[in-house]
This record gives sequence, C-alpha cells and structure tokens, in this order.
Amino acid sequence: MMTIASPMNATRERILAAAAHILSRRGVAGTRLADIAAHAQLRTPAVYYYFRSRNELVAEVMREGQRRVREHVQHAISSAPPETPVIDLIDAAVAAHLRIELELSDFASAVTRNAGQLPPDIVASLHLESAAYHAIWRNLLERLAGSGALRPGLDIGIARMLVVGALNWTAEWWNPDHDSLDNLIATAQSIVRNGLAADRATPPLPRDHVRPHETRSIPFKF
Repeated sequence: MMTIASPMNATRERILAAAAHILSRRGVAGTRLADIAAHAQLRTPAVYYYFRSRNELVAEVMREGQRRVREHVQHAISSAPPETPVIDLIDAAVAAHLRIELELSDFASAVTRNAGQLPPDIVASLHLESAAYHAIWRNLLERLAGSGALRPGLDIGIARMLVVGALNWTAEWWNPDHDSLDNLIATAQSIVRNGLAADRATPPLPRDHVRPHETRSIPFKF
C-alpha cells in the first residue's frame, strides 16, 4: 500500500531543506530563522510550530547531514567487490565524502561548514553519529594496517583525524568555478593514498590530473 506524506511532514521537510541550504552557504552565525522561513516560503512564526528554537532546527540539520554522509560513504565501501584492496576502498571513501559534501547534499555541506561553529549543546547531541562515521575510517585504517599495506610508523588515530579533517575543510576553500570536482577528488585520493600506503601499494597520480605549471592561492582560516 502506498504511503502518502502528510502536509505537516512535508512542511517540516521543506523547513529542514531550507535550513540546510542557508547553513551551507552562510554558516551558523549568518543564518536567521527569517531567512530559512523565506526560503521555505513560510512566515517566520510557522517555523516554531515544527521546531522550538533555532538551535533545535540547526541540530536536526546537522544530524541529518551526518547521517547522509555516513550512509553515502558506507554504501561506496559496501558496493565494492569483496576482493577489493583496502587502499582502493579508502579511495572510494574519499570520493564519496567529497562528492556528497560538495555536490550532492546541502545537509552534508552544512555539517562540514559548521562543525567548528556549533554551541556545545549541539555538539554533544551529535556525538553518537560522529563516532559512527569515524568508526568507518578507523576500520579502514586498521584493515590497511592488518594487511601490511599501511606506511610504517603512522599513528592510525592521528592519520584518521587528519584525513577526515582535510576532507571536511574542502567545503571552506574549494570553488567549482576554478576547478572540477573530479580533479579535486583525484588529487585528494592521491594525497591520501600516498600518505597512508606503503610504497608498494602506491601507484602514481594519473597524468591527466597532474598540472605542475598551475599555482593557486588558497585562503585558510586558523
């Protein structure tokens, strides 16, 4: 039997989608309920019917974004053939993370752009989902180490935080008008692979993605 979404649920989803859109572009500090309501084609008081506060709405967007990133990356890993080398699974995870973060989902972009700007109560509410995502990467790195293909001397915990942190940070500086997402993914895969894998498991970056003549100034925030 077909399930028909109720108008109440549809409106709530519209508010969440609007909030994700605004948060992914303006950040928490620049997001107002009035802007979210306008994007959802509602009056501002209507938002309070579904969410008690701005923080409750922001937290729900963050949880949904985390869930989408985790499920997308896990699907990319699980879809690979059983005999796939772990370093290739890591390549797939890098690609899946960047593609959903930068192209496929405002919810995912909202998470990666605002993770460092959230109040403590929201951060605490996201702990379980965050831990579940990091567990995916921990498992990949432990499997890489168990196969003997991890570069000697690497600390798995530090490596995991560096990789996930770098992937998240791309939302702050990457500009699709300057370069393609495919080139970003290929470059990120090469850096991660060459940083993690022992030399015998590290192929060169494809020539199509090597552009030594090009330099670009990228702003960073500290």
